Amino acid sequence: MSVAGLILAAGESRRMGFPKALLPYRQETFLDTLTGLFAARCKPVIVVLGAGAEQIRARAVRPATFVVNPDYGRGMTTSLQCGLRAVPEDAEGVLFTLVDHPAVLPATLEAILSAPAPKGALLLRVPRYGAERGHPVWFSRVLIPEFLAIPDGGAANQVVRRHAAETEFLDLEDPGIVADIDDPEAYRKLTGAAV
Repeated sequence: MSVAGLILAAGESRRMGFPKALLPYRQETFLDTLTGLFAARCKPVIVVLGAGAEQIRARAVRPATFVVNPDYGRGMTTSLQCGLRAVPEDAEGVLFTLVDHPAVLPATLEAILSAPAPKGALLLRVPRYGAERGHPVWFSRVLIPEFLAIPDGGAANQVVRRHAAETEFLDLEDPGIVADIDDPEAYRKLTGAAV
């Protein structure tokens, strides 16, 4: 199965006070950690930038396809749509995450991308840790037009809810699935370091 990777790194990181994409994590940045994980399994890896785009791009070590969302201030859905417009036509699916989820295990990506379901039966794969859903999420390219059609103010979970019957939830032993590093306290808990 050919899969494009999509990492959203366009937000303003207001609560963190520093670009989350550039936070140090395991001798790399959040962005480079995720780009490396995705690049081993996805082609291409698309990174959507917005706030601080030049700074983030200049400090990214790992190669990726960078796209800039000029409308990032209007919300995450615009960044998702910007990235989806860059997905090549031959990609059968998209593996999607946010840059503030760097702690996901390689085995989680393997589980999400393995064992393809019968054609047409599965449109989404969502990992869970305990009762919580998290990232990354895989979805079939069939859903790209629906995500692109979300109107201003709409959210991607509208599409996800509409396809609940075609969604597979994977219960995995990986707390990184739900480790959303949004503020300095979450970063300290993850790394033991201050921002």
